[in-house]
Amino acid sequence: MLSLRRAAACCSLIAILLQPSAFGWGDDGHQLINRVAAERVPDSMPQFLRAAADRIAYLGPEPDRWREMTEPQLKAAQEPDHFIDLERVADMGEFPPSRYEFIRRLYEKRSRMAENADDYLPEKVGFQPYITMEIYGRLKVAFREYRRLRAEKQSTQGVEQNIVFYAGWLGHYVGDAANPLHTTVRYNGWTGENPNGYTTAHTIHWEFEGSFVARNLKQLKFDDLVHAPIRLQDPFADYVHYLRESHKLVERVYQLEKAGGLKGAGSPEALEFVRQRLATGAQMLLNLWYTAWEESAVPLPAKS
Repeated sequence: MLSLRRAAACCSLIAILLQPSAFGWGDDGHQLINRVAAERVPDSMPQFLRAAADRIAYLGPEPDRWREMTEPQLKAAQEPDHFIDLERVADMGEFPPSRYEFIRRLYEKRSRMAENADDYLPEKVGFQPYITMEIYGRLKVAFREYRRLRAEKQSTQGVEQNIVFYAGWLGHYVGDAANPLHTTVRYNGWTGENPNGYTTAHTIHWEFEGSFVARNLKQLKFDDLVHAPIRLQDPFADYVHYLRESHKLVERVYQLEKAGGLKGAGSPEALEFVRQRLATGAQMLLNLWYTAWEESAVPLPAKS
């Protein structure tokens, strides 16, 4: 009997280890977002970006490759970058510009909580907008260096490689944020009061962003929804707004799942919803690339 129990336990463990992790959009969605954005790079931007569409698409899922238990320090350090539970910070008002000021505010809030204080630990709330802006900053700096090297008629090969990597890396987190389930405590099953009877099973996250997308790639073609980029006036504020708009759609995901829209070939409503979310991710990514390029032309303040 003991050996049978051990065998059953081993089988259960193997099943858990082999189960797909809750990665934003899976490989397919992330690659599509990055590729469509790269193919829409305007003529006013460096054309090596458009030429690197294959590489940028490949980089879309890259941060999810850093989330395996075989690299525990790497997994733990960057896991919270993929999400933010906006319900936890609904009373914060405007987000501070610095990751570390955000952490300080979370610890202050945690110290005031009489119950479930650990829900407000930074690693449980998430850092989604901060990792995005940090990579955006790297991209802008690299574009600035590209401009300098060109002006001095020096080789740009090295910085071009950096730019392609930053552009692809950035795409992962922008894509994550287009998925409403990366903005909520209800990221993988409804929690709290549930008068509408939404699923509480810990399967909806992957069903929505992974399995559904992989089964319906042709039907989810969305490049027609992505237009020429616009320059963002305040990239951080605009990105936080983008997150909040995505968060408004959390319940819609659960409604679609309850109606059976995520099964098999999917319902027309579910297909169009996911198509729109993928396109929204690609558009924001393209806007951020374009804004970084435009802002990189602004001269640095004189050093005192």
